[in-house]
Amino acid sequence: MTIDYDKLYLGGHWKSPAGRERIEVRSAATEELLGSVPEAAEADVDEAVAAARRALDDPAGWSRWQPAKRAEALERFAVALEKRAEETARRVTIQNGMPITLAHQFEGGFPPVLLRYFTGLVTGREQEETRPGMLGGSSRVIREPVGVVGAIVPWNVPQAISFLKLAPALAAGCTVVLKPAPETVLDAMLMSEAAAEAGLPEGVLGVVPGGRELGAYLVAHPGVDKVSFTGSTAAGRAIAETCGRLLRPVTLELGGKSAAIVLDDADLASTIESFFAATLLNNGQICWLGTRVLAPRARYGEVVDTITDLARSLKVGDPLADTTQVGPLVSSRQRDRVESYIAKGRGEGARLTAGGGRPAGLDRGWFVEPTVFADVDNGHTIAREEIFGPVLSVIPYSGEDEAIAIANASDYGLGGTVWTSDPGRGEAVARRVASGTIGINAYANDPTAPFGGVKSSGIGRELGPEGLHSYQVFKTIYLDTTRG
Repeated sequence: MTIDYDKLYLGGHWKSPAGRERIEVRSAATEELLGSVPEAAEADVDEAVAAARRALDDPAGWSRWQPAKRAEALERFAVALEKRAEETARRVTIQNGMPITLAHQFEGGFPPVLLRYFTGLVTGREQEETRPGMLGGSSRVIREPVGVVGAIVPWNVPQAISFLKLAPALAAGCTVVLKPAPETVLDAMLMSEAAAEAGLPEGVLGVVPGGRELGAYLVAHPGVDKVSFTGSTAAGRAIAETCGRLLRPVTLELGGKSAAIVLDDADLASTIESFFAATLLNNGQICWLGTRVLAPRARYGEVVDTITDLARSLKVGDPLADTTQVGPLVSSRQRDRVESYIAKGRGEGARLTAGGGRPAGLDRGWFVEPTVFADVDNGHTIAREEIFGPVLSVIPYSGEDEAIAIANASDYGLGGTVWTSDPGRGEAVARRVASGTIGINAYANDPTAPFGGVKSSGIGRELGPEGLHSYQVFKTIYLDTTRG
């Protein structure tokens, strides 16, 4: 039985779409039709943005509510999401192939956590402060919501990434028009049901499913005050150009080709589960993964063997099974892309030590074997371009300085890890890596700390107080206290 919707959640109401086009979603594991939703048209975006603007400008509306009142509404939203957590995880898994155990954590569990974290930040801090001046008066500094936010999210971790944007924006008093990726719209509609149940005020949130053209229309819409985008670097550049011309604030979380630096004292076998999570999680479909593994020449063969054994040991199969560690890729197009990179790796002289093909016995679904290449040069295509699949490149180095130089010789700078038996030494290396985030013997996106990249990995930060600040603007009121 398929999951089908006939209406869109626009401005807090379920409404018939302006057009007749529909988005069909197929199972990543079986290729069967899962369901469909209306494809939003430009007129639907216009309606959602207009409703968001009315809600923002209402003198008694969402942006003017006290933080504690908004927190009450967002707590209802969190509870409604928790009621749907199991189904949310299931829908994400059948759409994009994310292993269900991971979907329970990321997609079912993380959104309510983010809502509560950011409402706590807002309610726990005064939104105004008075500063004594140096010129005889004083200044009142006020934090205000940035306005109507156009948020565009990808298919790989759709709900968690949606709430990297929704949670701080809504807590700050912004209104949001969200465009989910066509590959993962069924979870977005379930989230809309939760928003409706929570009674979010009219116009506070609208959801407009569609493709790149619709996203471009939202980015350039005259009613949008800020754009927040997660996706490819190529798309991010186009969005940055548009926002630059419009002088519109933008947050961009883009691609990555992060380095996992294995130091010569590392005990990789004892941290292999964490290593897997930092390099191959979600079938390789996460932007911050350390897909370039840098190994010391003195232990190169040992490291290659350890990673090869890991790849060969992983359970590949039905993403709904609790034992599955690697599921299918999101689409046939994505599998074609990953397989083209595997072919390039072979063609450029890298040595295949694991995988490289499609798993035996899985004739349906878009599966690719966990793949490891050894004898990779950092100039090879597979070491420079983001593959977004379960493919690792193991690159040799001599000495820490060369390892750091190789790690930094990349257009990207989003994530990364250092693997060592000496955490102090690991931190010293991590400080020299040009990356927005990096972990030592593990990697995590903790809600309390900023997440984002440098270079071609993006602009701005999400999570932490810094993630909230990107949805606020500062107004200064000068008070002349020298006169009666």
